[in-house]
Amino acid sequence: MCGVVGVVSKSEVSPMIYDALTVLQHRGQDASGIATFDKNKFHLRKQLGLVRDVFRDQHMLQLRGSMGIGHLRYPTAGSQDRELAQPMYVNSPYGISVSHNGNLTNREDLSKELIEKNLRYLSTDSDSEVLLNVFAHELQRQGTSKPTEKEIFKAVKATHKRVRGAYAVIFMINGVGIVGFRDPFGIRPLIFGSKEKDLLGPDYMIASESTVLDTLGFKIIKDVNPGEAVFISLEGKMYNEACIGNPVHTPCIFEYVYLARPDAVIDNISVHKSRMRMGAALAKKIKKIKPDHDIEVVIPIPESSTTSALQLATTLGIKYTEGFVKNRYIGRTFIMPFQKKREKSVRQKLNPIEFEFKDKVVLLVDDSIIRGTTSRKIIEMARSAGARKVYFASAAPPMRYQNVYGIDMAATNELVAHNRTEVEIEEYIGADWLIYQDLKDLIEAARTGNPSIQQFECSVFDGNYITADIDSSYLQRLEETRSDYKKIQKLKLD
Repeated sequence: MCGVVGVVSKSEVSPMIYDALTVLQHRGQDASGIATFDKNKFHLRKQLGLVRDVFRDQHMLQLRGSMGIGHLRYPTAGSQDRELAQPMYVNSPYGISVSHNGNLTNREDLSKELIEKNLRYLSTDSDSEVLLNVFAHELQRQGTSKPTEKEIFKAVKATHKRVRGAYAVIFMINGVGIVGFRDPFGIRPLIFGSKEKDLLGPDYMIASESTVLDTLGFKIIKDVNPGEAVFISLEGKMYNEACIGNPVHTPCIFEYVYLARPDAVIDNISVHKSRMRMGAALAKKIKKIKPDHDIEVVIPIPESSTTSALQLATTLGIKYTEGFVKNRYIGRTFIMPFQKKREKSVRQKLNPIEFEFKDKVVLLVDDSIIRGTTSRKIIEMARSAGARKVYFASAAPPMRYQNVYGIDMAATNELVAHNRTEVEIEEYIGADWLIYQDLKDLIEAARTGNPSIQQFECSVFDGNYITADIDSSYLQRLEETRSDYKKIQKLKLD
């Protein structure tokens, strides 16, 4: 999960990209970057840290140009090195930079191809650098001094044929324009829109979430379809083309559970409404399993579960209250790189309001349970605040499998639901009762917003990997290289 944005304008784009990145900050807190192009010069600023910390006035003044791209990194593959921050850049051909959200599942094979066949050498272990070089090579094969939209779309089609996995990506081609496209399944989100600028012609933006366009005054044109590419020239002309036949639209369902902002609309599905439906479905399950429940109050774990919790309470006819005060200056704990840091941040992030818990049977609602240790700490906090009983509800089903498409769930032994029954998970987190959402209900909660989408990427719940190139050996290698333990060992070696 990362955040990407690209803008072509008749004026300076860096302020717009900066504002867009602040709106997308929830999608990545590890590193931030902006690249722009102005009068045959390429400008780049990237660094570890939040947007507000990476960019100062002097940096913004240097990021000149009417075309640019931005990126927010949340590490899934690789380390927290500055060299892995994006946008990444190659000189040949033209000068191309990339902002990428997702993970390639055939990175190792592509790396060998690039070196042995394409004579392109890599400086990092980032799959984004691999994707950048594949596209650059395919564009170079077109053999023109300045590629047209037709030649760019040919390069996109060739890139689709070579790469596998999840990718919502924006390339900036110096002196030419920006091009954005999604993988053939549309796993990761991408949307584009325009804003009229009087007689100068419209500005264009491509971004990860609709909220960015709304906030900056852009009119949404549409989501980029699976396999589709959108090209916006430096002169402000927009072109789009389907670059793969018969795509199977399979967006990541975790976008609706947790990743996206609640005010986003992804693939014509309101994230807010989908979370409302998750809460209603969970309430119906509670009524079915425990019609004589003794729940006195429903309390959300802020903030992504708030919508589901409120609808759950409404459906059950039970009091809803916010019993935890959130420190908004602590980042999203799920996307923090190491478990000890996540655990420490939970207590810094949340503080209970004691009288909302005192002597009550409390149902805590969270969007999901991933590693379980943070859920356990929250339950301990509720008990310390005086709760008589603490029940725990997850708006998502048990997560038992690795994610290979851009979410930091690489090691199954770090997932509390892996090889555990729901009763065992209940005991582990210390809840008096634990209830999970059913997968069919979660899918329906999202699909109701857009019935044309027949399936969702749900591999963390069901172990079905839609790219059909994932086997046990791949998953084992992933676990060996991307677990928290391996990341810590690498840091020690560095």
